[in-house]
Amino acid sequence: MLRYYKGLSILLDAMAGSKHSLLIAGTGPMQLKLKRQAKRLGLSNVRFLGYVSDTDKMALIELCRAVVLPSHLRSEAFGVTLLEAAMMGRPMISAEIGTGTSYVNIHRETGLVVKAGCCDALSQAIEELGADRKAAEIMGIAAHRRYQKLFSGEILGENYHKLYTGLLANNEVLPNSGG
Repeated sequence: MLRYYKGLSILLDAMAGSKHSLLIAGTGPMQLKLKRQAKRLGLSNVRFLGYVSDTDKMALIELCRAVVLPSHLRSEAFGVTLLEAAMMGRPMISAEIGTGTSYVNIHRETGLVVKAGCCDALSQAIEELGADRKAAEIMGIAAHRRYQKLFSGEILGENYHKLYTGLLANNEVLPNSGG
């Protein structure tokens, strides 16, 4: 969803003068305003794709150099988009907003984490990963490893099982369990 807290207006400002291409997938309340901004900035390197299916979204992630999630407000609690990037072995560019986004994306390990709301820092990160294919590849591999270690369905299922088994073993009463 193209929402106010996603920081896409900051991303568009960061793309001014960039030789790299940006694809923006999704629809939402900010769509028209963002398209107007891109037109005003003369961003011929930016394409708005609108709604894309999950299959198409994953194909786009697989084909990209990096995934950018410029959310600049704490309304972005986690950033599932980052998990999708990590799952596909793509480096991430995100902003430090004090939420789960920086738990998923570790600066200079799985991608780049920049100051929230800082157009220049975002632009520099895009240029850095855009110019250094090898660094992007190494960070993408690290992102995939981190995904496998912490976020895969198998790992999450095992962790939930351990949690609930431990609670039951200690006679803990679960909320709304009727016990």
